[in-house]
Amino acid sequence: MTGWRALFYKEVLRFWKVSAQTIAAPVLTALLYMLIFGHLLEGKVTVYESVGYTSFLVPGLVMMSVLQNAFANSSSSMVQSKMMGNLVFILLTPLGHWSWFAAYVLAAVVRGFAVGLCVLLVTMWFAPLSAVAPLWIVLFALLGAAILGTMGLIAGIWAEKFDQLAAFQNFLIVPATFLAGVFYSVHSLPPFWQAVSHANPFFYMIDGFRYGFFGHSDVPPVFSFGIVSVFFIVLAAIAVRLLKSGYKLRH
Repeated sequence: MTGWRALFYKEVLRFWKVSAQTIAAPVLTALLYMLIFGHLLEGKVTVYESVGYTSFLVPGLVMMSVLQNAFANSSSSMVQSKMMGNLVFILLTPLGHWSWFAAYVLAAVVRGFAVGLCVLLVTMWFAPLSAVAPLWIVLFALLGAAILGTMGLIAGIWAEKFDQLAAFQNFLIVPATFLAGVFYSVHSLPPFWQAVSHANPFFYMIDGFRYGFFGHSDVPPVFSFGIVSVFFIVLAAIAVRLLKSGYKLRH
C-alpha cells in the first residue's frame, strides 16, 4: 500500500503549495457570508430556541466550506492532469483502482477538513458555540468530505476540460449546497420545498453536522447518517468502476 500513499502525498502537496488560493480564499468567502447574513438577520430570524441566528449559521458555513473544497480538490486535480498530460505518468505506475480512489478521496478530505477547521476558528469568534455531540460532528464532516471528494473524482473523470467541470459544479454542487439548509431551516419552507429539500442528500450532511453543535435538527441524526452512508457507498462504487474500466483515462 506504499504506492497510494505516494499519490496521496502528491495530492496533498498540490493544494498545500497554493494554500493562499485553496485554503485562505474559501475562508475569506465564508467570513464575508458570516458578516453579511449574520449582521442582517441576527435578531430577526429564530430557528431554534436559545440559539441565535449567527450561531445557527456557523456550522452551516463550516460544512459548506468542507463540501465545496473537497469536491474542488479531486475534480480540479484530475482535469488538470488530463489537460497537462501528466496523467500518463500515474497510469504507468502499478497502482490499482482502489489505490487511486483512496489517494484522491483522502486528499480531498484533508483539504475539506483544513478549510472547515479554519472557517470554524475564524467564525466562532462571532457567536457562541458548544459541541453537544462531537462524535456526530466528526462523522458527518468525514462522510460529507468523502462524498464530495468522490463526486469530484467522478466529475474529473467525466470532464475533459475546465468548462465542463465548471458546469458540473455551478449547476449541481453549488445549488445543492445552498439549498441544503446552510442559511435557514427547511421547516421555514412551504411543504413542497420541504419535500424537495428532503430529496437532497446534502441536506442530511449539513443537518446532521449542525445537530452535533446544538442537539437540534430537522430530522433525527441516525436517519441522516443512514442516508449519507448509502449515498457514499453508491458513489464510491461508481467511482471505483470508472477507475477500473479506465473510462476517459486510457486513450
